[in-house]
Amino acid sequence: MVVTPELLSAFPLLRLLPASGRGLLAQQSSVERFARRAVVLKAGERGERVCFLFEGRLQGVDFTVDGREVGLFFVEPGDFCGELALFDSGPQPEFVIVLAPAMVVWVPLPALRDAMETCPPVVTSLGERLARRVRQLTLQRSLLGLPNIAQRVCWQLWLLVEEQEKSALQQGQIRNPPTHMEIAIMLNLSRETVTRVFQTLQQEGVVQRDGAARLLIPSLALLKSYVEGSKEL
Repeated sequence: MVVTPELLSAFPLLRLLPASGRGLLAQQSSVERFARRAVVLKAGERGERVCFLFEGRLQGVDFTVDGREVGLFFVEPGDFCGELALFDSGPQPEFVIVLAPAMVVWVPLPALRDAMETCPPVVTSLGERLARRVRQLTLQRSLLGLPNIAQRVCWQLWLLVEEQEKSALQQGQIRNPPTHMEIAIMLNLSRETVTRVFQTLQQEGVVQRDGAARLLIPSLALLKSYVEGSKEL
């Protein structure tokens, strides 16, 4: 598949570039498909490209000293990863693996750096993205310290709800929710533990399954009460 300027327009960050800039990037970019559980980026390697996800789902993971896998963040279509090397040319800090069969667009670091220099909005967007990532990882780390396992799971679900839905505190949904195993990796729990918590959440009416593509939350106010600890399962 040939990378075109129109394809690059699918990514919000690259839409900030002028058409001529996307044209230059397209000439130097490439497309690659990955099967589930494939490794897209390897920790410790010096990156030469930024990975833009066109379809599928990725997850950033690391490993504890005893070899346990710990989930750090998800990458959804339209998003990207491997961008830290744009700023310090350092090695990739974590592994990025495929959760659902994926198609990625690889953009060379030098070409993207050149685009940054000529388009300040791209730099601003990257800075905002890095700030969000730092806040997300800080909160994710604090979740691991919660002694109440059910509260930990509820917090993770709350983080996956769209911000505009949270403000209304009415009904909500999580599109393409992570599997129990993926949540377990994020929270340093066993899959069986997460499954037991979900069974209780369903019995209490906190969540409802709507196939594999959606997890319904009838009352975000109820979910928030478990998140804040005012109610316990």
